[in-house]
Amino acid sequence: MEQVQWSPDGKRIAYTCKKSRGKEAATSTDSDIYLYDLGSGKTENLSERMPGYDLEPVFSPNGQYIAWNSQERPGYEADRWRVFIRDLKTGQRWEMTKGMDQNARNPKWSAASDRIFFISEMNGVNEVWAVNFAAKGKLQKLSAGFNDFLEYIPTKANTFAALICSMSEPPEVYRHMVETAKSKQVTFTNADLLATIKMGKVEKRMFQTTDKKRLHSWVVYPPDFDPAKKYPAVLYCQGGPQSMVSQNWSYRWNLQIFAAAGYIVVAPNRRGVPGFGQDWTDAIAGDWGGQPMQDLLSAIDQFKKEPFVDSTRLGAMGPSFGGFSVYWLEGHHQKRFKAFIAHCGVFNLESFYGSTEEIFFANQDLGGPPWQNPVPETYLKDSPHHYVQNWDTPILIIHNGSDYRVPLEQGLAAYTAARMRDIPSRFLCFPEENHFVSKPQNAVLWHRAMLEWLGRWL
Repeated sequence: MEQVQWSPDGKRIAYTCKKSRGKEAATSTDSDIYLYDLGSGKTENLSERMPGYDLEPVFSPNGQYIAWNSQERPGYEADRWRVFIRDLKTGQRWEMTKGMDQNARNPKWSAASDRIFFISEMNGVNEVWAVNFAAKGKLQKLSAGFNDFLEYIPTKANTFAALICSMSEPPEVYRHMVETAKSKQVTFTNADLLATIKMGKVEKRMFQTTDKKRLHSWVVYPPDFDPAKKYPAVLYCQGGPQSMVSQNWSYRWNLQIFAAAGYIVVAPNRRGVPGFGQDWTDAIAGDWGGQPMQDLLSAIDQFKKEPFVDSTRLGAMGPSFGGFSVYWLEGHHQKRFKAFIAHCGVFNLESFYGSTEEIFFANQDLGGPPWQNPVPETYLKDSPHHYVQNWDTPILIIHNGSDYRVPLEQGLAAYTAARMRDIPSRFLCFPEENHFVSKPQNAVLWHRAMLEWLGRWL
């Protein structure tokens, strides 16, 4: 229902709809932007013959145009997000962000209908940009620094009301000046609580990958970090898989919590995440156990050489694709790690294909079903269940009973594998949670279980 908007004159409604059922709904991302006229009762498809995702319709204040988010490739939820325009008088439509090698999300119009703003992932930060409507493509970056923009509302005074956060500060409302790219905090909802908490330093680090590319990573240090001491380190494996490790404040995987417990957290933006060009994002398809895993190992292998890192006390943790990464690392890490935590991770690619509700995702990333002839290579070389014979490290497995993205059987199978291998292991299940742990009391238990596990082995 958030994909609905009234026209400025109140006579039309634009909305998003994916008009498919059954097999087609599971294998397609083809949603469209529809325009309903209250007077005539007629509906028009504004994105007809555009086979990818089309989302977030928004009218220009003058009522002449609609902008929306669009992806070109069907069945690929991580394709580049573009901003498209439809002239409601002439019927002409075109891409406003043509030529950009970055996502353009959450489009909004300026009050004068002369610019379109959008949020874009770039180098580990969610930034605000503008594209000049009159010039049809002139880009301007409107934010600076290491803060994430979550939401924003353009005003007539050439400012934004914006929700801004970082790894060290929950979202607050800011007044953001468009022309100067500077922000002034308006609300201080968490000021009293934050005054009682000391956050760890967050640092950008660049590592070198095995194929000589630059790997952007975030490192979070414990509060009162002393470089003369030795610290255990934990590799955070991002989920998605096409999801950037940004400066977003998380109520689930909040890396400051683990840093506060005395661990240095290393969070690489490995192959497959957006924000570093579409080729970097596309590179993970069909190669889950290849270069993306080498990127994770490159980050921790280089960071553990720091004099303040105790390389005998390393752990790895992650959700979803990050859980897959943990299962894969368990079978390949060659004694690097002393503890693992996998949350809602993919363990067996073959059974995952037959149980996930997003078949379009598995078709794109895994190359289709495993019963093809020949079988897509990724099922044979990348699936963690093929390497259980190498498992040797304590592992905590967390999985949720109402997870249809990566169903419960994946976690149960991984736990069974660990138990049959006589590996110290523990299984934590939240029956009513989906792919995420969202209920507050469950989140408390979830964090306590993870910190207890890391504390036991690291």
